[in-house]
Amino acid sequence: MDISARIKLFSILGNQLNSTIKNQSESTFKNRLQEKIIETEQKNSWFTKENIKFCLSQWAELLTEEKLLEWTSQYTINGSKKTVGIIMAGNIPMVGFHDLLCVFFSGHNALVKLSSKDDVLLPFLINELTEIEPKLKESIRFVEKLEHYDAVIATGSNNTARYFEQYFQSTPNIIRKNRTSIAILTGEETQNDLIELSHDVFCYFGLGCRNITKLYLPKEYEVKKIFEAFESYNNIQFHHKYFNNYTYHKAIYLMNQDQFLDNNFFMIKEDKQIFSPISCLFYETYENLAQLEGEIEAKKEQIQIIIAKPPQFSMFSTVDFGQSQSPKLDDYADGVDVMGFLKSL
Repeated sequence: MDISARIKLFSILGNQLNSTIKNQSESTFKNRLQEKIIETEQKNSWFTKENIKFCLSQWAELLTEEKLLEWTSQYTINGSKKTVGIIMAGNIPMVGFHDLLCVFFSGHNALVKLSSKDDVLLPFLINELTEIEPKLKESIRFVEKLEHYDAVIATGSNNTARYFEQYFQSTPNIIRKNRTSIAILTGEETQNDLIELSHDVFCYFGLGCRNITKLYLPKEYEVKKIFEAFESYNNIQFHHKYFNNYTYHKAIYLMNQDQFLDNNFFMIKEDKQIFSPISCLFYETYENLAQLEGEIEAKKEQIQIIIAKPPQFSMFSTVDFGQSQSPKLDDYADGVDVMGFLKSL
């Protein structure tokens, strides 16, 4: 398949997802997808219907002929065909789909090792495309064990990353570790900015590396503003796993006599760490931008994205409020150009 045929194929998937999410028409694809959404939630209760549909809506926006062409035209595919193993994470729905797209559009073959936490939706979607284009079977295979590969893209925790680095040391690779995201506030944000920030915190229950787990606030910032803006997510307390995390961490903080603010479904705690647990958001105050820049620079290997008003922090590459979970096709995890890596094989 040439690049135009690949773009056409995945734009068909984008159209199908778009029609399904917008409930524009009845189709066998829509019915089968709805069944898979139910199956996914039953298998992994972190993957709620709402979060799955949000994920699919984001991909529906990206999988258009125009956006796929704009993305792929940045690269010259060298024509060599390699086999690339992909070890996917399972923290949020279809989190490894972008890596799969990169391998496919770079002209290589993909061997995909799915996470047991997220092994329903992606094989379903690829199978649907295979019904349209049987040659896709030659390009994408789902396997239980990676064998006979020329390169590897693996995502996991810091512990598994050490294992990956040792195991794949003689193979061209991209190994990803734990990362999280931060937000910088100035005190001049509007109420709507803070409401958008709540999406960056709570979407996918905060399980993604692009979710905000740490705030940097100016001195004397009124933290209660954040609680007021986050109130729209109070229904999250009715998700049993989320609420179990909330009650567990609240009990720990109380036993340790830690200082924190609480609104009965969420906590904000002053802490120098940038990785906060589910149901809690850490914060730290800053006095000036020079100090803040130094602190963030020291932690840059742990940070995926920075949420802030772009004009105010020119020293950082930032994402606007509410946009953390809406990356573009050329927004690569950890800032590593996956297409560039694949092109070099």
